[in-house]
Amino acid sequence: MSRANRGWMYVFIGGLFEVAWVSGLKHSSNLLEWLLTLLGIAASFWLMINASKVLPIGSVYAVFTGLGTAGTVVAETLLFGEPFSLAKTLLILLLLSGVVGLKLVTDSPKEEADSIASAKKEAI
Repeated sequence: MSRANRGWMYVFIGGLFEVAWVSGLKHSSNLLEWLLTLLGIAASFWLMINASKVLPIGSVYAVFTGLGTAGTVVAETLLFGEPFSLAKTLLILLLLSGVVGLKLVTDSPKEEADSIASAKKEAI
């Protein structure tokens, strides 16, 4: 697995942990649930930090928060009885299309290095 693909895997898994800890902030009611929430916070940020070592930080942050936002809305609707809204669903799909678009247009570190090297050669 390439470093860039591993980075995107970290972003995706970090987004899942973000969904868990955000829901945990709202629904935790005992010490164990609060400890799991804190563990989710630590895991999501560790994954995001490691992803940003190999991917552009702007893309990592946008995808991470987009997945977290969409996932939290879906989880709250399916698991905790949040009312369904067609408008909210359409906006989440728009958000996710932006997330997928960022993933598709983000250069891998090797492609980025190659484009920098060719730009330097052209300048000479």
